[in-house]
This record gives sequence, structure tokens and C-alpha cells, in this order.
Amino acid sequence: MAKCPHCEKDVTLASAKKDEGALEVHKDVEGVVKKEVMYSCPHCDRVLGFAFFLGGIATGRP
Repeated sequence: MAKCPHCEKDVTLASAKKDEGALEVHKDVEGVVKKEVMYSCPHCDRVLGFAFFLGGIATGRP
């Protein structure tokens, strides 16, 4: 099980894989074509990481 490097509490990426005591990582998505994502801990709200991908009508990704 993954742990937040800041508060050491259990976290999981998706609610489908949710274990007891583990909360789903918060995911904030911005952008129309270039999607920028920020992941944060649900317990302490500190940033865990960033990602980006191309999405929208051109690629068929939401």
C-alpha cells in the first residue's frame, strides 16, 4: 500500500482499489487540449506530483 511521504498515512490512486484506511488521492485537472494534473494527499493536502497529457476532441481522451 502506498503512503504519503509527508504525513505517512495510507493513500490509493483509484477508488476501485480502495483498501481499508486508504483514501483516494485528490486529482485536479486543468486545460482543454493539454491536460495538466496535480495529485495531492487527501489527509494533509500536500502535493504528491504533477503530470500532463494531450486530451480533448483530437485524441478522444477526456
